Amino acid sequence: MTEIAPPEDQSFLEPGPLTDGQISLVLARRQKPDPVRGWCRAYYFEIRLAASNAPIGQISFRAGRSHTLDYYSGHIGYGIHEPARGRHFAEKAVRLLLPFIRRHAYSVIWITCNPDNLASRRTCERLGAEFVEVVPLPPDNDMYLSGERYKCRYRLAL
Repeated sequence: MTEIAPPEDQSFLEPGPLTDGQISLVLARRQKPDPVRGWCRAYYFEIRLAASNAPIGQISFRAGRSHTLDYYSGHIGYGIHEPARGRHFAEKAVRLLLPFIRRHAYSVIWITCNPDNLASRRTCERLGAEFVEVVPLPPDNDMYLSGERYKCRYRLAL
């Protein structure tokens, strides 16, 4: 499958309601692009239980194309609070976000995680993402500077 790069339009789209009846994604903030810092436009959501509106984690979508995104940080980042882990909420949140990502004209996105993060690796596999490789972080990368050394790269065709 040929990858289609999204347009360079930097405007923000409105996500609309993102819920499956069990969880909801609530837009917490938007990040404007900052080329000097290497940041692209991004959306940050809280993951909440739909019944109680209690926050159980977060998920982000970075809407850009760069070597750093494709190899190290990925287009999606997620985290689930400890008490809510083990119930596939990260997978459900990504699935809720995919139609919104498609609206940004992506045909492929990259998800990365640390090699020892088995829960995140299983999430990628349940999503149908293809494991591509483990890559070393460059020494000038922020994640390297915080102690990380490698990233697993998963390719998710949309």
